[in-house]
Amino acid sequence: MSLGWPATLRSGDVTLRPLARSDKSAWRDARRRNADWLRPWDATPPPGTDPRPASYGALVRRLHRMAREGTTFPFAVDVDGHFAGQLTVNNIVRGSAQFCSMGYWLDQRYAGRGVMPLAVALATDHCFRAAGLHRVEICIRPENTNSLRVVEKLGMREVGLAPGFLHIDGAWRDHRIFAVTVEECPEGMLARLHHQSHE
Repeated sequence: MSLGWPATLRSGDVTLRPLARSDKSAWRDARRRNADWLRPWDATPPPGTDPRPASYGALVRRLHRMAREGTTFPFAVDVDGHFAGQLTVNNIVRGSAQFCSMGYWLDQRYAGRGVMPLAVALATDHCFRAAGLHRVEICIRPENTNSLRVVEKLGMREVGLAPGFLHIDGAWRDHRIFAVTVEECPEGMLARLHHQSHE
């Protein structure tokens, strides 16, 4: 297994754990119920490229293979023991970079409860401490106010704009880039989140 994987991370009622085949029904139910809410932010395959995995089983097999290769940490997000969404640490680059990016989605019924800032904080601390990474990046569409609130609550710094960065909802979309390095967050992201929430 790769450095930092598999892992289970907890704080309060939020748990991050490896996405499993047994999550199939909960995952499909959440995606079905939240289809309209998630569609504007979901990555789509550009014309002429390979389609997304045709089934949940194929998705999990692909993510587990990438986890074994050390390029991805595919987490399920649980709230009080119930499946609530997904957080994927991806594009893990070793060598001189020691970098990763992070993407996530959440069931709308858990939105507004601080679940995703907590999940991102847990995953960021894990990337810095257990996986030994130096920089975590999150790229967000300018229109995605819910996701922008996550990085705002975490105090992540905006470092740039990536025009036409990802194929989302059927077209190439611009993204704002937010990042944090281990030096910027010596106390850890979870501690920073708790400190900022009590200010």
